[in-house]
Amino acid sequence: MRTLYQFPLSHFCEKARWLLDHKELDFVAQNVVPGVHRAFAQLKTGQNKLPILRDQDKWVADTTEIALYLDERYPEHRLLRNEAQLRKEALDVNTLANDLGLHVRRWGLAHALSDNDQSLQIMLGEKGYLRKFEKYTKPLMKTLMSKGYELNAEKIEHSKAEMQRLIEVLNEKLIANHGRYFVGDRLGLADIAVCSMLAPVLEIKGTPWEKDHEESLSEEFSTYKTYLTNLPLGQYVLRVYQTERNARVDWRGV
Repeated sequence: MRTLYQFPLSHFCEKARWLLDHKELDFVAQNVVPGVHRAFAQLKTGQNKLPILRDQDKWVADTTEIALYLDERYPEHRLLRNEAQLRKEALDVNTLANDLGLHVRRWGLAHALSDNDQSLQIMLGEKGYLRKFEKYTKPLMKTLMSKGYELNAEKIEHSKAEMQRLIEVLNEKLIANHGRYFVGDRLGLADIAVCSMLAPVLEIKGTPWEKDHEESLSEEFSTYKTYLTNLPLGQYVLRVYQTERNARVDWRGV
């Protein structure tokens, strides 16, 4: 059985889950304790980030490397086209999306941790030591995340500006391809990458970022969500999630 080591709330892990689902491959989403994950990842892959895919005796880190591995090992339902130009275009969009994801993470976490503790509740999981001792682990996790992702005013403002720039670039690229998909005429790596990275901003139903109460949003976040929703890019993300995100595994993991 394949295992995806993940954080439920990570949009990069959402991207990896979607890659596996697109391939119609069975897998287990295995949650890893934040902080502890660094030693685990370093031991298995020589780097310290999630997601990590284990496929029998093969360990693959980084969502782009996972996509390349899956296409090589399981050629059905390809994520990248064989044609050189289409392949390059998809990888270029994927790179832009990954850059966007870094800024969405910082900006989104800053709002999530300041507005309410729903995000922290997801990170704690439904059982285990983090949940059992949440009185202590919740504030510790909040502190560690604020420090680890540099959630200070200057960095957050920089990320918002970069997020805006990249969204404008991707919106133009989508329009240039007639708004249906980023590359060619069917879903692929580029689409999965962009949609996954923007899901936290759009708080799409059925994802870890779905909000229980609209009023819990900050005014700034709510305004930006509305702005993105009204763009062709936002409408595209909502459409693709509704029509093509056929999740086979619960994002909450085990």
